[in-house]
Amino acid sequence: MMWSYDWWREALESPHEIGRKLKIHEDEPQPGFYRKRAHKDGPWVPVAIWPTDAGMVATVANRRVDANSTWTFCCEHPVSEEIYRAVAAGGQWPDDPPAIGHNLPKSDDPHEALSAEFLAETELAVTFLRKPIQTKDDADRAAVWSKRLATIAKRATDLHKVEKQPHLDAGRAVDDKWRGLKEDADALSKKLKRHLDDFLREQDRIEQERQRKAREEADKVRREAEAAALKAAEAAAAPGVASNFAEEAAREADRLAEKAADAQRDTEARNSGAGRTGAKVSLRTFVTAEITDYDALVMALKDRPEVREVIQTLANRAAKSGVQVPGMKAVEERRAA
Repeated sequence: MMWSYDWWREALESPHEIGRKLKIHEDEPQPGFYRKRAHKDGPWVPVAIWPTDAGMVATVANRRVDANSTWTFCCEHPVSEEIYRAVAAGGQWPDDPPAIGHNLPKSDDPHEALSAEFLAETELAVTFLRKPIQTKDDADRAAVWSKRLATIAKRATDLHKVEKQPHLDAGRAVDDKWRGLKEDADALSKKLKRHLDDFLREQDRIEQERQRKAREEADKVRREAEAAALKAAEAAAAPGVASNFAEEAAREADRLAEKAADAQRDTEARNSGAGRTGAKVSLRTFVTAEITDYDALVMALKDRPEVREVIQTLANRAAKSGVQVPGMKAVEERRAA
């Protein structure tokens, strides 16, 4: 069979035709130069396929391999012969960010090693970001770099999980050990307080009634004291009134004034509670809202930041689901991902 490099050349010129006009057959590798991943999410390695009298042969990273088993992994990634030979000789792929591995300090600490790798990537990436992307190679390099940094983030996440897991397990064990005792004791404590509610409410009702009567009595005594004080003042000022009568009126006024003060003190609230110091339980006022007009309340709260945040979250969810909701529209933005 006569073989040519036409398929590879056309694939280089029109990669979008691979699998369409340029058909792919597992048992028909096409001569040319390609690349494939060394493993899942691994680095690119150069692939060469060429015909011999004994059949089609291939090399991957300069190692002889079976052409048929390699073909479907590399067929969608043709490269020029120039790039292939440069990489096969130890060079770097044009769309790869600068390699940093050989410059990194050695460390047995995964955090230190990964931090050094990230720092090196950051220094190079910051320099790269200072210039706009103007070529396909630059665009490919940015995409590969983004993937490389995402891989660092994933490795950091995995290492963080591994290091933290024993602590999480230990924490859960402690939580499990104490949870029942904490929650059951708290629940029984609250149950006892609820058991007190009716009694304390009745005591509070009695106290409110006592205060009402005390206020009535205080008002009555205050009026009597005011009348006595007025009478004493008139007696003291009136000519011809015996001094002993004026003194008696003054003493009566003082007595009623003191009685009025005592009556006023009796109007003060007395705590209705149970228990003793350090274990007192009494009625407390807890305020919650009862919504009587939902629409009016929404209008009153609509400009609060937390309400807007919740509404934005719900609107985003509706937009992503394709649900049309009055008052919003779905906005599409195309960005690198």
